[in-house]
Amino acid sequence: MFFATHLKRLGLILSCAVLLAACGRSDPQAALDAAVGNLQAALEKKDTGAAMALLHPDFAGQQPEDNREWAKKTMTLMFLRHKNIQIIAPLQKSWIDPQVSTRAFTDAQVTLTGAEGLIPDSARQYRVTLEWRRLDKEWQLIRLQWE
Repeated sequence: MFFATHLKRLGLILSCAVLLAACGRSDPQAALDAAVGNLQAALEKKDTGAAMALLHPDFAGQQPEDNREWAKKTMTLMFLRHKNIQIIAPLQKSWIDPQVSTRAFTDAQVTLTGAEGLIPDSARQYRVTLEWRRLDKEWQLIRLQWE
Protein backbone atom coordinates (compact mmCIF):
# COMPACT_ATOMS: atom_id res chain seq x y z
CA MET A 1 0.00 0.00 0.00
CA PHE A 2 2.77 2.42 0.98
CA PHE A 3 4.64 1.69 -2.25
CA ALA A 4 1.52 2.03 -4.43
CA THR A 5 0.67 5.45 -2.91
CA HIS A 6 4.17 6.79 -3.55
CA LEU A 7 4.14 5.36 -7.06
CA LYS A 8 0.88 7.22 -7.81
CA ARG A 9 2.33 10.45 -6.40
CA LEU A 10 5.49 10.00 -8.48
CA GLY A 11 3.33 9.40 -11.57
CA LEU A 12 1.32 12.55 -10.82
CA ILE A 13 4.49 14.61 -10.33
CA LEU A 14 6.02 13.29 -13.56
CA SER A 15 2.78 13.99 -15.45
CA CYS A 16 2.75 17.56 -14.16
CA ALA A 17 6.41 17.98 -15.11
CA VAL A 18 5.71 16.79 -18.66
CA LEU A 19 2.75 19.16 -18.97
CA LEU A 20 4.78 22.10 -17.67
CA ALA A 21 7.60 21.29 -20.06
CA ALA A 22 5.15 21.19 -22.95
CA CYS A 23 3.68 24.54 -21.92
CA GLY A 24 7.16 26.00 -21.67
CA ARG A 25 8.18 25.00 -25.19
CA SER A 26 8.69 27.94 -27.45
CA ASP A 27 5.98 28.30 -30.05
CA PRO A 28 7.59 29.88 -33.14
CA GLN A 29 4.37 31.68 -34.15
CA ALA A 30 3.91 33.12 -30.64
CA ALA A 31 7.56 34.19 -30.64
CA LEU A 32 7.07 35.87 -34.03
CA ASP A 33 3.98 37.71 -32.81
CA ALA A 34 5.92 38.81 -29.74
CA ALA A 35 8.81 40.09 -31.90
CA VAL A 36 6.38 42.15 -33.99
CA GLY A 37 4.84 43.60 -30.81
CA ASN A 38 8.26 44.24 -29.29
CA LEU A 39 9.38 46.15 -32.38
CA GLN A 40 6.26 48.32 -32.28
CA ALA A 41 6.69 48.93 -28.54
CA ALA A 42 10.38 49.83 -28.91
CA LEU A 43 9.60 52.37 -31.62
CA GLU A 44 6.72 53.90 -29.65
CA LYS A 45 8.92 54.10 -26.53
CA LYS A 46 11.69 55.63 -28.66
CA ASP A 47 14.05 52.89 -27.47
CA THR A 48 16.71 52.65 -30.16
CA GLY A 49 18.62 49.90 -28.33
CA ALA A 50 15.59 47.62 -28.05
CA ALA A 51 14.67 48.20 -31.69
CA MET A 52 18.23 47.57 -32.86
CA ALA A 53 18.33 44.32 -30.87
CA LEU A 54 15.49 43.07 -33.08
CA LEU A 55 17.38 43.77 -36.31
CA HIS A 56 19.25 40.92 -37.96
CA PRO A 57 22.98 41.54 -38.57
CA ASP A 58 22.22 41.51 -42.33
CA PHE A 59 19.23 43.87 -42.07
CA ALA A 60 18.34 45.68 -45.30
CA GLY A 61 15.64 48.06 -46.47
CA GLN A 62 14.55 49.01 -49.98
CA GLN A 63 17.69 50.85 -51.06
CA PRO A 64 21.23 49.43 -51.15
CA GLU A 65 22.30 51.88 -48.42
CA ASP A 66 19.41 50.88 -46.13
CA ASN A 67 21.30 48.82 -43.55
CA ARG A 68 21.53 48.69 -39.75
CA GLU A 69 23.36 52.02 -39.57
CA TRP A 70 20.71 53.64 -41.78
CA ALA A 71 17.98 52.20 -39.52
CA LYS A 72 19.68 53.59 -36.41
CA LYS A 73 20.08 57.07 -37.95
CA THR A 74 16.49 57.06 -39.20
CA MET A 75 15.13 56.09 -35.78
CA THR A 76 17.28 58.70 -34.04
CA LEU A 77 16.06 61.42 -36.38
CA MET A 78 12.43 60.36 -35.98
CA PHE A 79 12.79 60.22 -32.17
CA LEU A 80 14.34 63.70 -32.06
CA ARG A 81 11.69 65.15 -34.36
CA HIS A 82 8.68 63.83 -32.41
CA LYS A 83 8.04 63.82 -28.68
CA ASN A 84 5.35 61.14 -29.06
CA ILE A 85 5.24 58.38 -31.66
CA GLN A 86 2.37 56.00 -32.24
CA ILE A 87 2.09 53.11 -34.67
CA ILE A 88 -1.42 52.02 -35.57
CA ALA A 89 -1.60 48.70 -37.42
CA PRO A 90 -5.24 47.57 -37.62
CA LEU A 91 -4.59 45.21 -40.53
CA GLN A 92 -1.64 43.00 -39.70
CA LYS A 93 -0.83 39.38 -40.48
CA SER A 94 2.28 37.39 -39.57
CA TRP A 95 3.11 33.88 -40.75
CA ILE A 96 5.99 31.45 -40.87
CA ASP A 97 7.12 30.27 -44.29
CA PRO A 98 5.82 26.69 -44.66
CA GLN A 99 8.91 25.76 -46.72
CA VAL A 100 11.58 27.37 -44.50
CA SER A 101 10.71 27.33 -40.79
CA THR A 102 13.38 29.93 -39.96
CA ARG A 103 11.81 32.54 -42.25
CA ALA A 104 8.64 34.51 -41.56
CA PHE A 105 6.77 37.52 -42.84
CA THR A 106 4.52 40.27 -41.54
CA ASP A 107 2.28 42.32 -43.82
CA ALA A 108 0.57 45.36 -42.34
CA GLN A 109 -1.26 48.55 -43.12
CA VAL A 110 0.41 51.03 -40.79
CA THR A 111 -0.30 54.59 -39.78
CA LEU A 112 2.71 56.26 -38.21
CA THR A 113 1.95 59.40 -36.21
CA GLY A 114 4.22 61.89 -34.53
CA ALA A 115 3.32 64.60 -32.07
CA GLU A 116 4.85 67.29 -29.91
CA GLY A 117 1.89 67.03 -27.53
CA LEU A 118 -1.25 64.94 -27.27
CA ILE A 119 -2.53 65.66 -30.78
CA PRO A 120 -0.54 64.21 -33.69
CA ASP A 121 0.94 66.88 -35.94
CA SER A 122 2.01 64.40 -38.60
CA ALA A 123 0.66 61.12 -39.87
CA ARG A 124 1.63 58.88 -42.74
CA GLN A 125 0.16 55.64 -43.96
CA TYR A 126 2.28 52.80 -45.28
CA ARG A 127 1.88 49.24 -46.43
CA VAL A 128 4.85 47.41 -44.95
CA THR A 129 6.27 43.95 -45.41
CA LEU A 130 8.67 42.69 -42.80
CA GLU A 131 10.81 39.61 -43.38
CA TRP A 132 12.04 37.85 -40.27
CA ARG A 133 14.74 35.22 -39.67
CA ARG A 134 14.90 33.03 -36.60
CA LEU A 135 18.28 32.80 -34.91
CA ASP A 136 18.53 30.71 -31.73
CA LYS A 137 14.73 30.77 -31.20
CA GLU A 138 14.64 34.57 -31.58
CA TRP A 139 13.05 36.29 -34.57
CA GLN A 140 15.05 39.17 -36.05
CA LEU A 141 13.99 41.60 -38.76
CA ILE A 142 16.12 41.06 -41.86
CA ARG A 143 14.17 42.96 -44.58
CA LEU A 144 11.85 45.96 -44.57
CA GLN A 145 9.80 46.99 -47.60
CA TRP A 146 7.18 49.74 -47.70
CA GLU A 147 4.88 51.59 -50.08
